[in-house]
Amino acid sequence: MIGRLARLAIVMLRYRIALMLWMFMLLGAASGSGTETNVGKWLAAIALLGCSYIAATTLNDLADEDIDRINHPGDEGRPLVVGAASRREMLLSHVASVIATLGCGLALGWTGVAIAAASLAIGHAYSARPILLSYRTYLAPLVLSVAYVLIPFSLGMTLTGSHLETRGVVLAAGLFLLFLSRINLKDFRDRAGDSRYGKPTLLLRFGKRTTCMASLVSLIAGDLLVVLALGVPASIAVLVQVYVAGMIWMLRALWLADDPRTEQVAIGIGAKMGNGFLLCGLAWLVLSRQRAEPADAIAFVTALTVVYGVLFIRLTAEPAEVSIGYKG
Repeated sequence: MIGRLARLAIVMLRYRIALMLWMFMLLGAASGSGTETNVGKWLAAIALLGCSYIAATTLNDLADEDIDRINHPGDEGRPLVVGAASRREMLLSHVASVIATLGCGLALGWTGVAIAAASLAIGHAYSARPILLSYRTYLAPLVLSVAYVLIPFSLGMTLTGSHLETRGVVLAAGLFLLFLSRINLKDFRDRAGDSRYGKPTLLLRFGKRTTCMASLVSLIAGDLLVVLALGVPASIAVLVQVYVAGMIWMLRALWLADDPRTEQVAIGIGAKMGNGFLLCGLAWLVLSRQRAEPADAIAFVTALTVVYGVLFIRLTAEPAEVSIGYKG
């Protein structure tokens, strides 16, 4: 049984999203002025985010089993749908993950416990009755953005002993808006099941045009805040707009798409450009803390942008190679 639960936990971790959580944690750690380092605490924080995400996904899959049978038939990432796990096993995995999350929080002190409890509370409120935030048109994406961005970002600041300052607030707000732009597009993948079971998502209530426009506005606002918070030289500020331009181009492709596969390709490529943008921000923060020469930082960001530019051109030319990465 323990072996089955361990394998189930690995499946429910959905590593692409876990990597995103850890990325926001690193951004929070690098953004503050604190210098405290402790390997044990870092490991506890990494485990905390992973376990809290497993707790959230197991509960969500239990709540949305019928919807997932429509949206994710044959998806091995949905153990209930493909019969790889029972509801009892999913519930046991959820309980174990909750306990592990709180244990990791305790290893980080009372602030860690508070962050762990907040993460678990959001996961429960999102998927379970009576609150069931996943059925709230406006609150659902906002709450998910808190869980995916602000919780890890706060944890990162806690790890380095940093205090919340203006820069951190602006950066967190920018990252929040960037993720909000991305998470609103999740509804395209899930609209068949959402429609069948009456989930009043932004897409189903207001249509593709409004959803894409909301994502665009959030993307532009997030870009401005992140660039402002990072305080990068004008050359880097201009350079990273390559990523933003790529995301906007993919939003246009999404708006014009007339079939689900083309929509998911546009979302997938746009998400990869968003990852590149975040990597550039993290690189700048780390290099700044190490007092690297501005020319070295510019060279690194330029090289990274070239890599992502080539990736963008290749994927747009060969959309069949794009993997649909969001499994949250």
